[in-house]
Amino acid sequence: QVQLVESGGGLVQPGGSLRLSCAASGRIFSINAMGWYRQAPGKERELVATWPRGGSIMYVDSAKGRFAISRNNTKNTVYLQMNSLKPEDTAVYYCNANIISTTTWGQTLPPYDYWGQGTQVTVSS
Repeated sequence: QVQLVESGGGLVQPGGSLRLSCAASGRIFSINAMGWYRQAPGKERELVATWPRGGSIMYVDSAKGRFAISRNNTKNTVYLQMNSLKPEDTAVYYCNANIISTTTWGQTLPPYDYWGQGTQVTVSS
């Protein structure tokens, strides 16, 4: 069993900053990519930033220069630092991780995409 627990959302004024955190826990063998998605009302879920283990970080164009993703592999945690926030950044933000987990007997399972519960980010004056 694997869980992703997010924290750090909230209400912020335009131009402000927020830092989201997501911690993975459970029977984790290894974590491949970790990243963040968001879904605004009436819109499809979109990728915000992703960091494949050993790969290159990718950002959605609207986040480049304002958002920064980071990982602490020791703590199985991913962060999203969001600066210069705009009203159009308002959305529910979801953590995503591609994880190889194990059974209770220690056998590895195929990689699987896990999701956090979502955290609301509202940018408004």
